[in-house]
Amino acid sequence: MTTKTLPMANKWLRLMRLDRPIGTYLLLWPTYWALWFAAEGRPSLSNLVIFTLGVVVMRAAGCVINDYADRHVDGSVERTKNRPLVTGEIRPQQALALFFSLLAMALALVLKTNAMTIALSIGGLLLATTYPFLKRVTHLPQLGLGAAWAWVVPMAFAAERHALPPALWFIFMAIIVWTIAFDTYYAMVDREDDLKIGIKSTAILFGSYDLLIVGLLQLATLLLLLMAGISFERQAFYFIGLLAAASYFIAQYLQARTREPEGCFKAFLNNHRVGMVVFIGLALDYFYPIYIAL
Repeated sequence: MTTKTLPMANKWLRLMRLDRPIGTYLLLWPTYWALWFAAEGRPSLSNLVIFTLGVVVMRAAGCVINDYADRHVDGSVERTKNRPLVTGEIRPQQALALFFSLLAMALALVLKTNAMTIALSIGGLLLATTYPFLKRVTHLPQLGLGAAWAWVVPMAFAAERHALPPALWFIFMAIIVWTIAFDTYYAMVDREDDLKIGIKSTAILFGSYDLLIVGLLQLATLLLLLMAGISFERQAFYFIGLLAAASYFIAQYLQARTREPEGCFKAFLNNHRVGMVVFIGLALDYFYPIYIAL
């Protein structure tokens, strides 16, 4: 099982996972969903820049605090045994210093928005800081990750509209259940190692029903995005994007159906395309009427 990485990536890039951009993509696409819905397809340039940079910074911060939380167990997992905190390339105190530096950068970005967005960012900070520790106490750490991922939705609406319309919670919940689904595929890669060292995950909780439950979560994702589309009066391009996403979900099942780590990891990676096609459909749906009007 391999992924493309930057050649000779240094220890700091590896700690922040900047050599492995998949996590950034998986956070960036739903961030763009939220911005495009909130701004009716025309987000301000300032918010687009702020939220895009925020994705990169907060994903990096999440990776750092995750590795700090897992520094005593990552050495027992084949996929993570060479991470910088495990090998001693970076000391725990240095990792924490980097984490707080990244949070300071995120704060500097959010201060350029408005009071409502700044207030909501406190919730996002709490979720991002605590979710890596959930795997010690619950089999649902993916739920915590999903909530952290989805918190961008109310923040985007606050930044663009200064208001939180009830329909945004369809998008919020869609991101949560989608995250649980794709992170379960990710957890299936490490399931045997996690069982040995006592780490909890949805892959372990779901057991032999893992593929069935992931499928149901993906169906729920599509239904919630469908409800979001209806609530925000979207048209054909958006719903075609949802059909494309459904086809990728089917492909993921076929990749992971044997439960081999390689196939599960490929299914996880494929979710980048899910997020992308939903965004493309949404962007085209908002752009087309504007183009016709011109």
